Amino acid sequence: MTAQPPVPAPTGTAGRAPAWADAGLVSGEAVELDVRAARLGSRVLALLLDIVAQAVLTVLLAILLSALTVQLLPSGLLDGAFLEGLATVFLVFTLVGYPVLFERFCHGRTPGKMAVGLRVVAADGGPVGLRQSLTRALVGVAVEWPGLVLPLLSWAAGVTVMLTDRRGRRLGDLVAGTMVVHTRSAQPWLPAPTITPPLVGWAVTLDLTRLDDALALAVRQYLTRANRLAEPSRTRLAQGLWREVAAVTSPPPPRGVPEPLVLAAVLAERNRRGAQRLRHSRALTAALWPELAPPRYGPTPPTADTLRPAVPAPRTGPTPEVRA
Repeated sequence: MTAQPPVPAPTGTAGRAPAWADAGLVSGEAVELDVRAARLGSRVLALLLDIVAQAVLTVLLAILLSALTVQLLPSGLLDGAFLEGLATVFLVFTLVGYPVLFERFCHGRTPGKMAVGLRVVAADGGPVGLRQSLTRALVGVAVEWPGLVLPLLSWAAGVTVMLTDRRGRRLGDLVAGTMVVHTRSAQPWLPAPTITPPLVGWAVTLDLTRLDDALALAVRQYLTRANRLAEPSRTRLAQGLWREVAAVTSPPPPRGVPEPLVLAAVLAERNRRGAQRLRHSRALTAALWPELAPPRYGPTPPTADTLRPAVPAPRTGPTPEVRA
């Protein structure tokens, strides 16, 4: 039994992905993966970011290569045909070479896809190959973006295909046998269960010095996903985790308490102590170095200097005579 829990099977059925995992990718063990297919909105956003990056790259390359060409080549060779050919090379490199090189060396991600959290993969979930990237790039340039063949009609056809396809694939994906998926999970982190009142007295006496971060993270992952596990896997995993936690903590818990409640108590007490240490450290830092303390919002509380009455200023002129 290891500290890290396995990937749970959602909805209590082994091999079935949650509702948001609609990519339909299946692993070698015949388990459907929790992967979302990228749709029109996210892909258009990634395309817009890539267009900006391509424009900037084209301008920089044009300035650099033009300066090198003027210095290295004789002036007699710099005619209109040469400049048109150079512009064609820039256009091909920007529209075709840019996505192919990035998808090849960045694991299926262009800068726009990195920013949005997308990745190009093969239709079976494997890594995208060079031939597949080149095929989807050529089809995209010809009939999608910029659409050299009937631009308006090809754009409408591409949008229609993406909206009607179950995986949100475009024409280039259908020809190349690829698809675009999200690399970020749609499942939010859930708060860890809190400690039950009968275990508070036992939890404050725990020795947690040997409980490391890896084991605590495994306990948190189990507690936040336990409701998605099916029996008897859920009980076996809780018992295995508690055996590891009990080996590095003391004293033992009261008899008859289920393992999930004990694990929740241990994790809650560890989080409470960590928050307490953090508050103490911040208070000490603010006392020693006030300039490093975060700014306070709202009215400033009165201090001893503001509550103490002001001392009158000493007289600078001549002292008046006192008559008897």
